[in-house]
Amino acid sequence: MPFAASFARALVPVALLAAPAAAQSSADLAKVGAHISAVQTMSASFVQADQRGRSAAGKLQLKRPGRVRFEYGSGDLLLVANGKTLTYVDYQVGQKSSWPLNRTPLGVLLSGSPNLKGRAQVVASNDPRVVMVRARDPAQYGSILLAFLRNPSSPGGLQLHGWTAIDAQNKRTTVRLSGVRYNVAVPETAFRYAEPKRRGK
Repeated sequence: MPFAASFARALVPVALLAAPAAAQSSADLAKVGAHISAVQTMSASFVQADQRGRSAAGKLQLKRPGRVRFEYGSGDLLLVANGKTLTYVDYQVGQKSSWPLNRTPLGVLLSGSPNLKGRAQVVASNDPRVVMVRARDPAQYGSILLAFLRNPSSPGGLQLHGWTAIDAQNKRTTVRLSGVRYNVAVPETAFRYAEPKRRGK
C-alpha cells in the first residue's frame, strides 16, 4: 500500500521542518536527553496521517537500544528495527525493504547512549506545554521533528506525543501516539518477523 509505505519512506531521508528556537533551548534539550535515557521500553497506539487526509492505525513497541516495531492494523504491514536494520514488511504483496538504522532519524530516539549535542535542536512551539525537537544525525540526509508534552509524571518530565517528517518528495507524514506506557515488559520476539512470501507462491 503506497500510503502505509510512505511511513517507512518518511523515516529515511527527510527535509528540515523548522528553525531553531533560542529561549530555554538548553534546558529543554537536557530534558529530552533525560527522557530518552530513562525510557528503556515503551508501548503505545499510533495513528499515522498524511497531507491528503488518509490515516492508518496500529501498535508500537520500543526497546532501547535500537529496537522498535510498528504493526499496522491486523499485522499485514510491519516496520521493525532489530538493532541494526530498519525493515518494512508488506505481507499483502510479499515484499520487504530495509535500511541501516543509523541512517534513519529513528536512530537518535533508539540510541543506547543518547548524545543530542550536534544532533538535535529545540525549535519554536506556539504552545508552552509542548517541546519540539528537530533531531538529525550527521550520517543522515534529513531530520525528523519530535513533539513532547510536558508531564511531570513521565520520564524526564516529558511524554513523547509523536512526530512529523517530510520525505524526499516533500510529502508530510504525521504520527501521533496515545496510551503511552513506559518501561513495561516488551519481549524480544516483538522485533522478529516472518519472511514475506511473494504473491502466487
